[in-house]
Amino acid sequence: MSPITARVPLILLVLLIGNRTLPVWAGDWTPAVEVRQESERCLSYRARWSGPVLVVQARLEPGWHTFAIDNKERALEKLAGRKSLGIDLPTEIKVSEGLEVIGPWFQSPPKDFSKPELRWFSWGFDDEALFAVKVRRTAAGPARVSVRAQACTETTCRNIDVSFSVPLQEGDGQNEQGVLDFERMVRVR
Repeated sequence: MSPITARVPLILLVLLIGNRTLPVWAGDWTPAVEVRQESERCLSYRARWSGPVLVVQARLEPGWHTFAIDNKERALEKLAGRKSLGIDLPTEIKVSEGLEVIGPWFQSPPKDFSKPELRWFSWGFDDEALFAVKVRRTAAGPARVSVRAQACTETTCRNIDVSFSVPLQEGDGQNEQGVLDFERMVRVR
């Protein structure tokens, strides 16, 4: 075996480990649905169903951020009845057709983007976010995931309204091991 051939498996392993998008079980994620502002990609969404959990991932491009599911509730809590300059649109995810939501939503811990001196309070994500919920299979599928949200830079915002299918293949819903660490997420208010 040549020295180059011997290094190929090691190089592949390094590439796979270094790829932060690699899921626990490769191939379980849906293809990414890209959201663009003119020709620039803002972010993408993809999802997976495994065990009793549906996970939706948002991956943001540099300079872009999006908002938490409970952004409005968090902002109203901080405002405590005072007026605001506005509240950024929260992320809203609806699940239909093959799956039914049976528990509360969880999300990655959001970052605080607030500017209290302006009475502007906002929480969200600027790299990657996971949204997860316990679900029950109600039909053969595929399930439909719809996301309404907003993605912004320092100078512009893009409203998001996308839908995509999540396959519900036999046996996929049986694996409850290693799907998601709910300890590292926060429950949506």
